[in-house]
Amino acid sequence: MIELPETPRFRALELKAAETALVVVDMQNDFAHPQGALFVPDAPATVPVIAQLLERARAAGARVVYTQDWHSPDDPEFAIWPAHAVAESWGAAILAELTPRSGETVIKKARYDGFYGTPLEHLLHLWRVKSVVVCGTVANICVLHTAGSAALRWYQVVVPEDAVSALTPFDLAASLRQVSFLYQGQVGMAADLSFS
Repeated sequence: MIELPETPRFRALELKAAETALVVVDMQNDFAHPQGALFVPDAPATVPVIAQLLERARAAGARVVYTQDWHSPDDPEFAIWPAHAVAESWGAAILAELTPRSGETVIKKARYDGFYGTPLEHLLHLWRVKSVVVCGTVANICVLHTAGSAALRWYQVVVPEDAVSALTPFDLAASLRQVSFLYQGQVGMAADLSFS
């Protein structure tokens, strides 16, 4: 049996809204709806938590960004995973409960990392963002790669663990450990995170 070291958690963390972006990763029908092609069973439980985070971030004036997995029908990734998030399909659509508002940014991505081949880094630079809050699914895949990529660009990374889902508890715990240890990010509960 493998035991993970304890991951430190923040008890109260306040971020400057003007310097913060909330990045909602891949909360799409194919991952977060029970009829989705690659449904993550724990994803629906994160929806109300993410919705609350969105409301608080918006009210404070933080930037809101969604990533959207977006594939052609013959994407090479389908040799690894079953077909999912095919461009313009129902499965690729963001969950109705978390629909982006007018003016919010949606980044279409072809790989796990929200920065890879997208304008995300450029936009965060233009907005003078210093802190990136990453939530969504899947914890050890697109969430971790996006959080890690942000950290490698020297953004402060925050992951509210109750706003993230994975296919197994081990995958979730290992991802949070990587964020905290390897990327020196902050891990805690969404309710303990505030924007000012």
